[in-house]
Amino acid sequence: MNVLIIEDERSLSHEIEIYLTKQGFHCDVAFTGSKASEMVAVNSYDFVLLDIGLPDTNGFEILKEAKNNNVDSAFIVLTARSETDDKIHGLDLGADDYLAKPFSLPELNARMQAILRRKHGLKVQTIDINGFIMDYQNRTLNYDGTPVVLTKKEFDLLHYLAMHKNRVLSRSQLTEHIWGDVMDDDYDSNYIDVHVKNLRKKLAAHSTIDWFETVRGIGYRLNIQ
Repeated sequence: MNVLIIEDERSLSHEIEIYLTKQGFHCDVAFTGSKASEMVAVNSYDFVLLDIGLPDTNGFEILKEAKNNNVDSAFIVLTARSETDDKIHGLDLGADDYLAKPFSLPELNARMQAILRRKHGLKVQTIDINGFIMDYQNRTLNYDGTPVVLTKKEFDLLHYLAMHKNRVLSRSQLTEHIWGDVMDDDYDSNYIDVHVKNLRKKLAAHSTIDWFETVRGIGYRLNIQ
């Protein structure tokens, strides 16, 4: 599941990212409101963890904006503020929960799991990619009941493309999401292209149709019917 961490305290955001990654989540991080606005406009998230005390904007404004762009996301407000009015305001704007700093990471995970149970029950979250069934929670891919073995990076790349189906994603977008850092163009082209080539080969063993579209000079699109 995809998580956006909007937190300007870099040490805390890093701790949250490491912990949630170990729990099976895929995390993006934004340190400012402006960066968060860019990310929620183009990406889909299952969870948005939001510090309302951002340096460049009011966190509540980001909450409203993010709710408009990610209507199915779950929102947890993270803040050092203890005022009841702030808690009520955040919940009134659509936050699913409110966690005051300092908090323990296991408590954060427990609250996220509780939200999942409320929103989805015990339903398994799967994506149908033209007959390939991707189960993100269990990190499996099957075609007609046959397992398709992918590396961690291949799985994350395919899942990210599937979450943005029929949309062109640049190599730098893919690199930033999968590796967490945007490097030079040669790095993007080399690593992303190699992984897409490997994915094409593995999927072709089960289906003759190539669902990956190479958009010259930009990146890739996964065409899902």
